[in-house]
Amino acid sequence: MGKVSRYAGMARPSWAGIHGEIPDEKKVQMDKHRIGLIVTHSADDPERATLPFMLATVALTMGVEPFIVLQGEGVRLGVKGFAETVRADGLEPVEDLLAAALAAGHTIMVCSPCLTSRGLTEADLREGTFVGGAAKIVEAMDECSNFLTY
Repeated sequence: MGKVSRYAGMARPSWAGIHGEIPDEKKVQMDKHRIGLIVTHSADDPERATLPFMLATVALTMGVEPFIVLQGEGVRLGVKGFAETVRADGLEPVEDLLAAALAAGHTIMVCSPCLTSRGLTEADLREGTFVGGAAKIVEAMDECSNFLTY
């Protein structure tokens, strides 16, 4: 028996505000498709920080569930208030895209060693994020059809 997505059959009004409602047939397909997105940039490269969240938004409209990991400088996007400071010219604000992912019920993993090496703690993180390490990423890699790193 296949895994049942925690989102199957649920409406996602927060995503609808950005890119339209997910059709019911696509919600059912999410049980079968997941992609992983590793975000390794923040203010150091706003475009590369934004693009994976744009892909996550589009993935949902296509019935593909994203697994998002913040690593390297990307962990700063998980810090309360930081994503609001990152904006790539011509692209939607990363804060809006990240907030929409969280509002849709997704959680975003923050790399534990990357967080620690920057002097940050779990208390610094925004709601909807969780701290994880290599084992969780490997587990997700095994479940996802593809992993992309930005």
